[in-house]
Amino acid sequence: MSRRGNCHDNAVAESFFNLLKRERIRRRAYKTRIEARQDVFDYIEMFYNPRRKHTKNGMLSPAEFERQHKMKTEGV
Repeated sequence: MSRRGNCHDNAVAESFFNLLKRERIRRRAYKTRIEARQDVFDYIEMFYNPRRKHTKNGMLSPAEFERQHKMKTEGV
């Protein structure tokens, strides 16, 4: 592990996986690995990216934040 802000700091990934486990994986029992993969994919693509608001993005979802960023950069 390195100092804060260094490229080897994995706090963002740790935070995401903590949320994934807390909000999705620990609440379900999967029969197959394929079922688990599909559920994790659905969580990320159908809930986490388009809907879940993040404080670091100004309380916008990642999809909305990217859309606004794209509009700003295209307008320049």
